Amino acid sequence: MTTTRTRSVRSDGQAGAEATREFFEGLAERPEDLLVSRLSGSIRFDLAAEGGVTHWYVELDRGRVTVSHRRGPADGVLAMDAGLFDDIVLGRANALAAVLRGAVAAEGDLGLIMSFQRLFGARAAGRQAAIERPAHDGPASRRHGRER
Repeated sequence: MTTTRTRSVRSDGQAGAEATREFFEGLAERPEDLLVSRLSGSIRFDLAAEGGVTHWYVELDRGRVTVSHRRGPADGVLAMDAGLFDDIVLGRANALAAVLRGAVAAEGDLGLIMSFQRLFGARAAGRQAAIERPAHDGPASRRHGRER
């Protein structure tokens, strides 16, 4: 896989913005991902924040992934608040649920968009595995059979 690496237009230093940048830049580093190897098409993400709209353009060609800030036409377009996208990437929100409740505007090739959204789950699962357990054994821990 190959990628065109670009710097994020947003440079506010927030953890969510960093996670979004890492998500897009890391797409090409998934050679073992069978889903990416089977997708072809382009998706543009229009992420709105106070400073304007950041565009992420992802081109998929059976394993070859190119990421840029291109604003041109795409096979599928997702428009949403940048904070919501941060939450999706961090596993705090579900992309499909956001579309269904109208928080995300989706147009174009919905099949491609639906296939791509499964990549969010893979990213969130990796982040979830890195979360450490609480250092104390409070009442909630005892209810779930973790008494010492």
